[in-house]
Amino acid sequence: MEIEKIKINQYGKLDNKEINFKKINLIYGKNETGKSTLLNFITSMFYGISKNKNGKKYSDYDKYYPWNKNEFSGIINYKLDNQKKYYVYRNFEKKNPKIYDENNNDITEKYNIDKKIGNQFFIEQTGIEKEILESTVITNQKEIEINSNTQNNLLQKIANLAESGSEETSYKTVITKLDKLLLNEVGTERSQEKPINIVKENINDYEERINEIKKYKDYKYECESKSNEIKEQLEEEKSNKIIYDKIKILINNDKKEQEKINIKKDIIEENNKKIEKNNKEKIQKDKNKKKKIIIFILMFLILMNIINFILLKNKILNYILFSLILIFLIYIIIKYKLNNSKLLEKDTKLIEENNLKLKKETEKLQEQLLKNNKIEKEKLIKEYGNNINDLFNSGIEEIAEQNKEEINKLELELHKTELDRENIEPKLDELIEYEELLSVEREKLEELNEQTKVFKITKELMQESYQEMKKNVMPKFSETLSKNIEKISDKSYNKIIIGDEINVELENGDYLPIEKLSIGTIEQIYLSLRLSVIKELSKETIPIILDEAFAYFDDDRLKETLQYLNKTENQVIILTCTNREKDLLEKMKMEFNYVEL
Repeated sequence: MEIEKIKINQYGKLDNKEINFKKINLIYGKNETGKSTLLNFITSMFYGISKNKNGKKYSDYDKYYPWNKNEFSGIINYKLDNQKKYYVYRNFEKKNPKIYDENNNDITEKYNIDKKIGNQFFIEQTGIEKEILESTVITNQKEIEINSNTQNNLLQKIANLAESGSEETSYKTVITKLDKLLLNEVGTERSQEKPINIVKENINDYEERINEIKKYKDYKYECESKSNEIKEQLEEEKSNKIIYDKIKILINNDKKEQEKINIKKDIIEENNKKIEKNNKEKIQKDKNKKKKIIIFILMFLILMNIINFILLKNKILNYILFSLILIFLIYIIIKYKLNNSKLLEKDTKLIEENNLKLKKETEKLQEQLLKNNKIEKEKLIKEYGNNINDLFNSGIEEIAEQNKEEINKLELELHKTELDRENIEPKLDELIEYEELLSVEREKLEELNEQTKVFKITKELMQESYQEMKKNVMPKFSETLSKNIEKISDKSYNKIIIGDEINVELENGDYLPIEKLSIGTIEQIYLSLRLSVIKELSKETIPIILDEAFAYFDDDRLKETLQYLNKTENQVIILTCTNREKDLLEKMKMEFNYVEL
């Protein structure tokens, strides 16, 4: 792969900048003129710009957003090893770029789009992700700075590259970190106060509490069962009450009607007594009247005779008066007698007529009462069955009173049972709460167990990958690195062996640990190994970008490195603030492209 051209409309401090590239490219600029900005622009064109701070004070988006204009965009032209050319335009305010082929056809939709990082065109074309690119072919400013820790840092990076293919990733460190992460984020059976230990303690605690409260749950079921049983009995008794009430109403109505009938019968009886009394009174009166009349007549005759004898002494007159008085008296007596008899007879007749009427009414009422009783009784039997037939002949009032007492008793018992059940509810609410908490903790335990499995599987995969790399990849690294170091060191070192340790073979055939070499040689090995890694990881010959990478190289080592870079298949972009590289390239008569920012 080779970058042919870039055009920066505006990116950070770079404004309307266009650069054409060749095999060897030397980008010159004093400090703070935009070399690092240019480097960041190139990677952002391929992978997009990040809006996350990732531990930095500002995100790349905020850091390089233009201050004066709003044309935060650029263009890059490049070709792959198969000579296919591409043209990419990216507006950095948008996530996805526009991609064109050499015939200016828009092929943006050809590539997959990740929701987080956008279009994956460059990853699909080269097979290399941004992190790998930045840890291999791109050497950032002052990355190879010489100080007291330089050798150890370089050795660690070389070991990381050899072990994992990334200078920032150490296999041993990763394994250690995995174990530490497992301990901190999950914990083990032997650990204390770790997530899995806390979860297990919580589970035990909740299970104990649940077992304590479960007895209330059983008691609640007993209360509910008892309550249902009481309700059934109460419902039955209330149903019986309805029957008893209906029978009582029927019997009471019967009594009321019977009372009406009895009243009429009593009237008839009274009338009969009155008739009998009238008859007796009539007979007695007749006898008494006869006696009184006889006595009266006798007394009257005697009186008249005395008067006539003493005063008148007229026999004819005596006879006439006596006769008239006698006739008059007889008339009065007969008339009085007849009147009294007629009155009694009339009164008796009226009473008898009334009795007859009352008797008919009584018979009719009795007949209607029997008929109504039969109808109502048949209705009740039809509705409630033949069993209630006996209730009509029993003491219904006593039965109804017993029913009332039983209802009151059941209602009181039901109320007590309901109160017991209500008092249990708060405890059962706690049970539900603890069961939910237990469920949550068990889910946590399951998740932690899954995490443990993931950690173990990851560790196993890391170990398998490491062994596979040692078996297949490291020999290739050793071979490639040996060729590179022979060229860089002018055949001072012929072979490098990468295993659990990295050793250099000397001219006499002896092996020397890499840490015994000079810092300059270690730097050369480090650069060579990075190039070897990228060759293995990418299907393209990715351009090498070096930002102030040779600030601490002496002239001889720089010369050897430039010669080596010129012989590689990779395009080389060197960012520098000095003229050393330019002077050496011109002195060695190497063709290069010079750009001044």
